[in-house]
Amino acid sequence: MSVQLSPLPWVNGYTHRAEGIVPNTYTADYSLRHLIQNGLINANEGQAMLQAAGLEDFVWQVTWPEDFETPDDMLQDRFLNVQGYAIFVHGWTGNHLIWEELPGLVVTANRRLVALSIDHNGFGKSIFTDATPELDTCNPPAAMNTLQRWIDLLKIRRQPGSPAPKVVNFVGHSMGGATLFYLNPIQWRFGEVTRTALSPALLLEAELNRAFFTALGFGIGILQRIPILEFVERFIKPSMVNSLCAGASNSVKDIHTQQYDETPRGITGATFLAMGRLHNFEIARTWDLFRVMLGHRDRLVGLTEMMDLLSKMEFPAGNVRVVSGSHYMFSVGTEDPHNAFQHAQNRELVVQDILDLHNRAYDMQRTGQRFG
Repeated sequence: MSVQLSPLPWVNGYTHRAEGIVPNTYTADYSLRHLIQNGLINANEGQAMLQAAGLEDFVWQVTWPEDFETPDDMLQDRFLNVQGYAIFVHGWTGNHLIWEELPGLVVTANRRLVALSIDHNGFGKSIFTDATPELDTCNPPAAMNTLQRWIDLLKIRRQPGSPAPKVVNFVGHSMGGATLFYLNPIQWRFGEVTRTALSPALLLEAELNRAFFTALGFGIGILQRIPILEFVERFIKPSMVNSLCAGASNSVKDIHTQQYDETPRGITGATFLAMGRLHNFEIARTWDLFRVMLGHRDRLVGLTEMMDLLSKMEFPAGNVRVVSGSHYMFSVGTEDPHNAFQHAQNRELVVQDILDLHNRAYDMQRTGQRFG
């Protein structure tokens, strides 16, 4: 079957549609492998992306606002005629579901946006072909390369000849937040991309955190090779989930627990180890449309160490927001009423930051770059 000539043929190739968890939103689920098999994505380009990333498949969910259920014959226009897209990139042992209401809140706050929440880097249904991937295929720079190829494959950027601006707004958490630092600005036009990193696990300077990630990554990987040590995991897993999801909702904790159980230990260990062993300082210092949010009680990403690293990278102080909260500062849990109150406010701030960056970028495209 040949690829259709419509602007976004993949849009009608969803595997499942449903109402979103935020009122007046809808969702559709997509599988790159399914789209290739049905001729809705260029097969050569799609296969090349999966092969380069070492993935069996790449899966995502689209969320959009609508007052009625969008008919299939209107979906392409609905996804195409927008100001841009918000790309949500989860962290370690997560998947696209960890964002809960956030994608829906963003697209209802600006109805000219569409959200795409991905499974990536071996988690969710975007699984690696190798049960123990090489570190240079599952670290943040590699994950960013995969994201950029996927976006080009979907053709959701402003295409040649199109007069309308389009903004791609990346939102990453933890491992996903660290991934955003490795975006290559040379591949993007003026005002075309924004980044919001929440609790980014970028451990280039935090030696204690690096040692922890490295040791635990090795330990998890060993469990795959020596099954007799599986009893040790009964103690490791609850501690990891509690540290990772402190302050988060029960739903997020359940998602991480289930994802940890379903993911091969070689992938779980390699991706954790890759964050601890990362030495790639080749980060382009382009910070204008980039925001970072940190929680003051984040036990996985130390506040002081992360602030020191940002300072060394000359990251503008005005682009950093420190809030009261934990690693999941945007998820509202029930452990502590005061914590829940603060996390609810943080979630509103995240939506505000995403929209503010988007509006700035959109205006930059409309007015063009000014010199002199």
